[in-house]
Amino acid sequence: MKVLFTKTAIILLGAGAMLSSCSKHQQSEKTGMAYNDKTNGGYERFRQTHPSPGPGLIPIEGGTFVVGGSADQDVTYDYNNVRRRVTIPSFYMDETEVANQDWLDYLHWISITYPQDRELYYNALPDTLVWRKPLSYNEPYVDNYLRHPAFQDYPVVGVTWDQAQDYCQWRTDRTNENILRERGNLVAWKDLGGTGKGKNATPAPANKEPFNTDVYLNGQIRGAGVDGKKMLPDLSPNAKPAAGANGKGGGKSVRPVRLEDGILKQGYRLPSEAEWEYAALALIGNTQFENIDDGKVYPWNGLGVRSAKRSTRGMILANFKRGAGDNAGVGGYLNDKADITAPVRGFPPNDFGLYNMAGNVNEWVQDTYRQTSFEEFDDFNPFRGNEFTNKRLADATKGLYAKDKYGRPIKDPSKSNKKMKYSELVAMQQAQGTGGTDPNAAPGATVPGAAPSTTASAAPGAKNDLAGKPYNADYRGYNDTVNTVLYGKTTLVNDHSKVYKGGSWNDMAFWLNPATRRFMNEDDASAEVGFRCAMTLVGAPEIHPEGKPHYSIKKPKPYKATR
Repeated sequence: MKVLFTKTAIILLGAGAMLSSCSKHQQSEKTGMAYNDKTNGGYERFRQTHPSPGPGLIPIEGGTFVVGGSADQDVTYDYNNVRRRVTIPSFYMDETEVANQDWLDYLHWISITYPQDRELYYNALPDTLVWRKPLSYNEPYVDNYLRHPAFQDYPVVGVTWDQAQDYCQWRTDRTNENILRERGNLVAWKDLGGTGKGKNATPAPANKEPFNTDVYLNGQIRGAGVDGKKMLPDLSPNAKPAAGANGKGGGKSVRPVRLEDGILKQGYRLPSEAEWEYAALALIGNTQFENIDDGKVYPWNGLGVRSAKRSTRGMILANFKRGAGDNAGVGGYLNDKADITAPVRGFPPNDFGLYNMAGNVNEWVQDTYRQTSFEEFDDFNPFRGNEFTNKRLADATKGLYAKDKYGRPIKDPSKSNKKMKYSELVAMQQAQGTGGTDPNAAPGATVPGAAPSTTASAAPGAKNDLAGKPYNADYRGYNDTVNTVLYGKTTLVNDHSKVYKGGSWNDMAFWLNPATRRFMNEDDASAEVGFRCAMTLVGAPEIHPEGKPHYSIKKPKPYKATR
């Protein structure tokens, strides 16, 4: 059952749309004041929406399932997959793995945006040397796999977990920028360089920094050559009129898009391990009235790896290694049609409509690896690897974000698990005014307003020593660690060990089970590991409301003042 698009709950959201319309009769339930009326202060109520997925994504309706439940054996004796019932909220997920063409788009953007920054481009390049083997002639793949058009719809490999993070941020910003330019909320693509003459002229933007979603939502991307021709009306009585035809005031008050408008997409990210496993199993195809008719060992039904359909009977359902030395099948009848990777839509999708959730390439997920994760994490939206941050302020009084040389907000480790008092926030900003290190600045350089650096490498016996192990307590737990001197000698597990799942073209069938899990350092890469992106779904979790009962939602009674 392939999911093609998100359908909204007609009853639930239909009522919400009536409540949230821009009618002049719309009013606050608690004060009786009219919304969207400039004469009373311009209180705004935005149209309630159930946003559609971003490009490339399809909706995954969440629910409860047993994480680790599809594992029927532990041939590696890792004991790292204890069964645990959890709930996964609805979310969006890439229909396919990120392909070579997608990564070439990313590299092209870097080359035209920062033509002189060879370091940035080099750091974004996948490690094509992952194909190089001392006793195998794979050298042609080193040069051809990423760039040759024959492989453009094959999954990108040689990408580290860190590089996948950077791609997700880039994809978020490019998607939102394109939405705003297509809508006219920012200058259109064709007018970016400045066009026209006289009153119809569009000047070139004074600020050449690339678009960043967080910075835009903070109101720091405005001005001539930036604002589009279809800016949204600003109903605030404090709004300043835009320049009129004579260059002076007199125009309409306008504003950029806000998060409350529901226009911009949530950020792309890697899926959590639990989300990935839930989406791969796709038990929705075996569910009726909350009853799961049959479990799964693979993303498809049955205990085997061959198709039972008449037209494709006997064909392998995924790209994997059937046995030692058998990566493709027999010449004249190549069963899985692949020797290394295969096109990202090369095999049938699962019941959520996701391709290659088993085989082809393993996929990075967001989680940090721990053997006991399944025993310890929360049972709602389980995840391990949170690193909470705050956006650094360049000006606390104006609320302006500090930016790095690429126009992105600088983020510092969060030191509190609750909202600080305003006096505490100002005091912290003043204390940070002495400067600190910017990871994107030149060596030894300091940035005004930078937060002091933190470290967990204190020597044993120091003040922050605990049981002979250095630590630096914080609310995130990220710095509560042991000395990493022995990392790689006695253990391969630390906070840089990230999970990957799914099995690859060079793996046996055991790894096709969605519950299996392995890990690798976040800065390592492999010819057998790629990734796909996910996105948080906001609002009602039900994807397919049709044919299901719902409670009716009544409109609130309008308030009428009485004498």
